[in-house]
Amino acid sequence: MNTRTKAIGAVALAAALAASACSSGDPLSSGESDGDTIVIGSQDYYSSEIIAEVYAQSLEDAGFTVERQFRIGQREAYLPEIEGGSIDLFPEYTGPLLQYWVPDTEARLSDDVYAALQEATPDGLRVLAQSPATDQDSYTVTRAFADEWSLTTVDDLANVSVPITMGANSEAESRPNGPQGLLDTYGIEVGFTPIEDGGGPLTVAALNDGDIQMAIIYTADPSIAANDLVSLQDTKGLFLASHVVPLASDNVNDEAAAVIDAVSAAMTPEALLTMNARSVDEELPAETIAKDWLAQANLG
Repeated sequence: MNTRTKAIGAVALAAALAASACSSGDPLSSGESDGDTIVIGSQDYYSSEIIAEVYAQSLEDAGFTVERQFRIGQREAYLPEIEGGSIDLFPEYTGPLLQYWVPDTEARLSDDVYAALQEATPDGLRVLAQSPATDQDSYTVTRAFADEWSLTTVDDLANVSVPITMGANSEAESRPNGPQGLLDTYGIEVGFTPIEDGGGPLTVAALNDGDIQMAIIYTADPSIAANDLVSLQDTKGLFLASHVVPLASDNVNDEAAAVIDAVSAAMTPEALLTMNARSVDEELPAETIAKDWLAQANLG
């Protein structure tokens, strides 16, 4: 992937490529999953695909049959399929998943978010043990923009006297941490430009080119350090604690759940960042990254 691709002009192409990247045909075309096969899905986001591949290989090593349906899209696209029974296991993130089901939740800290998420999970689904690994949404700006306006926290955006445009996937515009949430929580008014790559290279290029002034980027994305970007401190807790957490159907039995719980326990924030960097910097496939990490963690 060319990380210097101009962001706005390439959005349509990126969306088309993402749609064709599913690893097993149309991931939303099947009905309920086969009870003898664990169907594993992932977001259309390289880090999610890596974690899903870790799940798949660990279960295969334990003797389970799995089917991969990766790079499906964003939460609004894949959660109805999970709720409908066509996907059995999915790497999720505690805070964003809770806000999907309970938009007005008051939970913010890690344990509170996880407990509330357990309560909010629909019948037929459950969340397994959350991982120490985190991938927190953040409002991110360039170093130059942060220095120009003395930005360290989201509150500091109130001092910016030029228009601010936020860039993120189109779904973010109506999410609690989109422009309306930023206005309601911080009193900061921003515009919005959809960039359909989950805070990836198109989004980073848009920041660096000045097409947008702020983006929603995951904190475990190695592009933040590589591009000397600045994630603003969320002093009012607009972004909930966000730990990697497996979302599982009843088709994932206790034995399979134990395998995944062991994976979650071993996956640290540093390990996730390293795996993400191998994808971005070395352009390695998720299969290779997952296999190497499982071996390093003595799980494969």
